[in-house]
Amino acid sequence: MPQPEKLLDPSRSPEEWFGNELRLRRKTAGFKTASPFAQEVQVSVDVILKIEKGNYRCPRDLASKLDQVLETGGLFTRAWAMVFADADKRGADADIRTPQRLERAVQACDGRILGKGDPSASTRSPDPVERRAFLAFTSIAALAPLELTRLLAPAEPPPIPSQITTKEIRQLLDIADGLHGWDNAHGGGGLIGQLSTNAMHWATRLLSVHCPSFLRPEFLAAVARLGLVCGASQFDVYRHADARLAFKVAVECADEGQHWHLRAKGYSFLARQAIWIGDADDGLTNAEKGLVRSDRLTASERAMLHTARARAFGKLRNVEETIAAVGAADDAFGQRRPEDDPPWMAYYDEAQHNGDTAHALWDLAVGIDDYDPMQAGQRFQTAVRGHGAAFTRSRAMSCTKLASLLMRRGDPREAASIGHKAMDLGDGLTSLRAADDLRELGRFAARHPRIPEAAALGERITASLQA
Repeated sequence: MPQPEKLLDPSRSPEEWFGNELRLRRKTAGFKTASPFAQEVQVSVDVILKIEKGNYRCPRDLASKLDQVLETGGLFTRAWAMVFADADKRGADADIRTPQRLERAVQACDGRILGKGDPSASTRSPDPVERRAFLAFTSIAALAPLELTRLLAPAEPPPIPSQITTKEIRQLLDIADGLHGWDNAHGGGGLIGQLSTNAMHWATRLLSVHCPSFLRPEFLAAVARLGLVCGASQFDVYRHADARLAFKVAVECADEGQHWHLRAKGYSFLARQAIWIGDADDGLTNAEKGLVRSDRLTASERAMLHTARARAFGKLRNVEETIAAVGAADDAFGQRRPEDDPPWMAYYDEAQHNGDTAHALWDLAVGIDDYDPMQAGQRFQTAVRGHGAAFTRSRAMSCTKLASLLMRRGDPREAASIGHKAMDLGDGLTSLRAADDLRELGRFAARHPRIPEAAALGERITASLQA
């Protein structure tokens, strides 16, 4: 008796999404079993079955054969780049260790593949969360009109329309705005991370829905915008594979819709993420891609991308190129006209620019003993003073870096005072990046065991991270 087919869950991982999509399209094309289809694409039936189950890395040349035989218009070739090209990097992501106590504070969600193609039904609803806890969250009123609360506590996934209308576009933009504000104020963990994951899953399913040609550019811009916001939230809690996929979908949508400003922001995020996880060369490449046709970008966007270049060079301890990139960023920022910027670039003000360039110079200041730390310190001070309540995470992280800089190269007592301020600012954040910065400050403080102020700060950091 033939064995029943494995029930696939396309929301479990990128590989299982790929396999589920292959099985659905194979059967739709008339190949009811895998054997005749395997003969058509000239591989063994075992290879097809393993790919469909998400247990085998699809060869790149096979992806193009799948597209040819199933006439998918390049779906599997595009999906291959997002699913399997990233697989080599996931091992590096997995090596990034985070404290178990902090991991428990972040609600982990299964990975999602963000691709194109016909809508395929998921075999389970997005993971539920405690509805009462969410309703207690003060910003829920911003979501209620969208009827998107099911993204957090769904009895079933939100419905997928038969055609994209202006309603879906408004919803995508509204939820992107809401997530952006919450993420900056509270970090990407907990309920915000849950909503981010489910919202991105819903949005990418919309990509498979028919969209009238006159609405498509606007629709692609909305998906790209949400991809940037969700990717940033996932990046903040070290869900690097999901973040990278979200950023890549954003860039792909921006490319197709010819939205140069969104494209630039997507490459900026890809650069920052790569630099954070230790791949400065990849970060530099992405920053350079973002600067392609820089004549179409605003001065703020050029400054943002030159800052990403500076941060990459800083990680590489290349003093000359770091300083040159910071200078290029400063020159671009000096030409900034806020009225020219798209709405989502409003965050890139004087505080943000100084904080980002200070991070690049910080790597030189703490990594090269004869490099003067004054410029990095002054820029961090400007960032801390300038960030308002809407950007609590950025202010807390700049404050932490300033304390680390002084603990490493300045007065440990002054550093301890600033470190306590940073901890006060960051109280309640669900950001693993902010937690790692605190952990680094604790290591610098431990170098001064005979200074009571430094020792007290170190004890407070340890207690906070273990709470």
